[in-house]
Amino acid sequence: MTGRKQLEVVRELEHVSPQRWCVSLRDDVFKRFMSQGNPTVQKVFGDGSLFSPLLFGKYFDPSDAFPLWEFESDILLSNLRSSGQSTVDWFQTDQDYVLKAELPGTGKNNVQVDAAVGEKVVEISGQWKQQRDTKMEWRSGHWWEYGYVRKLELPEDADCRRIEAFLTNDLLLEIKIPKKPLDSDPKQGTDLPPRNSEAV
Repeated sequence: MTGRKQLEVVRELEHVSPQRWCVSLRDDVFKRFMSQGNPTVQKVFGDGSLFSPLLFGKYFDPSDAFPLWEFESDILLSNLRSSGQSTVDWFQTDQDYVLKAELPGTGKNNVQVDAAVGEKVVEISGQWKQQRDTKMEWRSGHWWEYGYVRKLELPEDADCRRIEAFLTNDLLLEIKIPKKPLDSDPKQGTDLPPRNSEAV
């Protein structure tokens, strides 16, 4: 039996907290971290994971927003797909931008989806390891030691206010971002009723 549940998407009007992801994951730090040989770390940040800094072919800190839908997944992930390592896909339809990804299998997923409406950014994050010192928010320090993130820059016509996220079998994440209709008001970010084309 498939267990599919809708996740709550936390919407911030302007931007997410500046304390989050304030420590960058540099290339040299990542190499040292991965060389420890922890199998869970390999699963979370390894080849083909949405949260790997090397997902797009060259090093890119996952806490920096990446303009995902400017690229074709077939082209960007061709090497991973040919070796059967890809667990990520994204595409667009006439109505939506869609992202599908397998989450790291580290037990029950506590994945969180946030949308920064003003910045047009969606953020996917979760913890793979419990923090010992609970006084400090894990996202504000060396976050990769406790959790994972992928920030994505959304296209101009994406409607951040209507993002939906689903989790299937605690493993498969699907995010749908509707496109704004052509007659929507960009200042409001909400749909306007259709205009009456008849002269009054």
